Amino acid sequence: MSADFLRKIKKKGDVRSLLAKLWSNKKLSGLLAAAFIILLYVLFNNQGVLQRIRLERQKKEMLQKIQQAEQEQKQLQDQSKALDGDKKAIEKVAREKYGMVREGEKVYKVAPKK
Repeated sequence: MSADFLRKIKKKGDVRSLLAKLWSNKKLSGLLAAAFIILLYVLFNNQGVLQRIRLERQKKEMLQKIQQAEQEQKQLQDQSKALDGDKKAIEKVAREKYGMVREGEKVYKVAPKK
């Protein structure tokens, strides 16, 4: 048998042959270069995708900080309302923050273990 009837086996994924074909076709290589430049511009410019993702992440962080600040503000407002008229709340704050005691009471301070 002659070699005319046998198929040539093509190598799959031969990168060099693919690049050679692209380089020889000037229109296609120009189009790919332009597409690559446009892709870089879309990703990395000031209004690009990466900037958008970064801003969305910052927005989430800021919203979480706002939510924490609102919770803290609500707690402080509740504490303020309690201190306006409740004698027990006032006494509790005076004892905890300022170390005040009633007459005749003894205070024992316990040193933490080292």
